[in-house]
Amino acid sequence: MSERMLTVSSSPHARGKQTTKSIMTDVIIALLPATAVGIYVFGLKAAILVVTGIATCVLTELVCEKLMHRDVTIGDMSAALTGLLLALNVPVNCPWWVLMIGCVFAIVAVKQIFGGLGCNFANPALAARVLLVASWPSHMTGKAFIPVDAVVSATPLAIIKEGGDAIPSALQMFLGFDGVYGCIGEISAAALILGFIYLLYKKVISWRIPVTYVATVAVLSFCFGLSAYEVLIQVLAGGLMLGAIFMATDYVTSPATAKAQFIYAFGCGLMTVLIRQKGGYPEGVSFSILFMNFVTPLLDKYMRLTKYGEVKK
Repeated sequence: MSERMLTVSSSPHARGKQTTKSIMTDVIIALLPATAVGIYVFGLKAAILVVTGIATCVLTELVCEKLMHRDVTIGDMSAALTGLLLALNVPVNCPWWVLMIGCVFAIVAVKQIFGGLGCNFANPALAARVLLVASWPSHMTGKAFIPVDAVVSATPLAIIKEGGDAIPSALQMFLGFDGVYGCIGEISAAALILGFIYLLYKKVISWRIPVTYVATVAVLSFCFGLSAYEVLIQVLAGGLMLGAIFMATDYVTSPATAKAQFIYAFGCGLMTVLIRQKGGYPEGVSFSILFMNFVTPLLDKYMRLTKYGEVKK
């Protein structure tokens, strides 16, 4: 007969009221304004993708945990959050089956195979989006962002990359309601900032990673010779707000200490600017955060806090 043993670490111990479910629920609530704007602008197709993403991730996690004889954890809302995030990170014309493949990959290959929540090496939704961009670029880039009845042929960053000047105004990009195209959840910086304020109020995330990330992109873009207006567009477009606030701050794949978080966020910003300005791809947020997810264990190793009572050598 096996006994269930408890492993208790040395004191002092800290208790908190937050649970995994409460944290995930707060993040979902914070994403609701951006989700609402996306559905308002893109219509029923966007709503169908959001529902498809959430349902597929939850169902996949349920089946996966049953097959692996693990406790079912769909009630912690982490799978629902992954589905929502991935749906908000695809274009409105992304086929439903492409999104479903991404959801299955996120839950099975990135999360469950490595042991479930807390053991994943990268943000599941982020890794899935990179997979979809690499595998089905025609469904994830270019005209996939544009509703059928629109005459615009590119996202704001793509227009800047191609040297065009028909980009939306900063106000349009801040609000996201008129002529701004991109992934479903990235078009309204105002809605994303509203979610950021909510997360700060609920003390779910710190300001360090989002603010440092966005500031790094702004400063380095200016150093690359962009005008002040183009720098503003770089900040408001390309999913930077969505990535900085909701994906770079993932508890599992971001550093634990303040100093490491600043370095991590700076690295995200540096890589984003390099990809946008020197690479062939106008975006860069997903690849940058994913790369820094891989660096996080090193940052945690070499910048960990001194143990209570330990004397530095």
